[in-house]
Amino acid sequence: MKYIDFDMSKPLDFIPIGRIAIDFNPTDMYMPLSESSNFNKYVGGSPANIAVGFARLGCKVGFIGTVSNDQFGDFVVNYFDKEGIDTSHVTRAKNGECLGLTFTEILSKESSSILMYREGVADLMLSPADVDEEYISSAKAIVISGTALCASPSREACLKAMMLAKKNNVRIIFDIDYREYTWKSKDEIAVYYSIVAQNADIIMGSREEFDLTEGIVGVKGSDPESAEYWQSFGAKICVIKHGKEGSTAYTNDGNFYSIKPFPAVKLKGFGGGDGYGSSFLYSLLQGKEIIECLEFGSASASILISAHSCSDAMPSAKQVEDFIKKSKEEYGEMVARV
Repeated sequence: MKYIDFDMSKPLDFIPIGRIAIDFNPTDMYMPLSESSNFNKYVGGSPANIAVGFARLGCKVGFIGTVSNDQFGDFVVNYFDKEGIDTSHVTRAKNGECLGLTFTEILSKESSSILMYREGVADLMLSPADVDEEYISSAKAIVISGTALCASPSREACLKAMMLAKKNNVRIIFDIDYREYTWKSKDEIAVYYSIVAQNADIIMGSREEFDLTEGIVGVKGSDPESAEYWQSFGAKICVIKHGKEGSTAYTNDGNFYSIKPFPAVKLKGFGGGDGYGSSFLYSLLQGKEIIECLEFGSASASILISAHSCSDAMPSAKQVEDFIKKSKEEYGEMVARV
């Protein structure tokens, strides 16, 4: 059953909005960050990673965001250009703001952490004036990242994009993408997250992220109750993720579809969510059944946690298909379950 319609006459498939950063991932594996000396540099930030994921899957992708007016900003824009991502609406910070930096710690295959520098960063300088109605209307869907809602003027830019999307028959996808840095209180998180969630066609997040979104409204906290609440505002699909326990997509006809994670040779504990998001949404756009979308997303997540990078490791559709085929040959057909 098809739960969401996209206006296929629009030239762009997706426009993610929000955070672009630089990831520094250690090549000194399995030691504390304080003892790591060597790092590889990658384009990072969940919306940026998702944009790369879309592009690798063959989607026509734009982006709305702000980067630093320096060589790191050049690095990001050049990388996007090489991936085929439209950068016409990636603006430069005007007052010397730098790109956010993320240093990752890979202590073991099971234990990873992230140290973010998020004060005065360029991506939060995205302004409402940078959001153009013609550009928004050219997309089948926009993807709003929750991190972009944590400070002004970025949050107002996202809310403007949301309103323009509703006006122009553009689907709104809310990737909750919670990062504690920069937020001032849980009440502030709940206010801005819930504004977007009430207008979204698709909401994606972990159980913790849904709890933060529901911090004021009083939802009891079970997955079915969360889905029912947001679907009462018009959400078509709510995807709630539980890490190793898998994920479930709740649809607005009262059904739900669950999937277990694919087995993976795990290298790190982060990055899987961005691969999951891009592959799940790509599959929806292709008209696949929900369980197939979950399967594609879960497979992509397993590919990502097996790789050193996030953006550089985003797979093509064929790579995901081959991974699923090989996994089912090795572990059996019942990787996905309804």
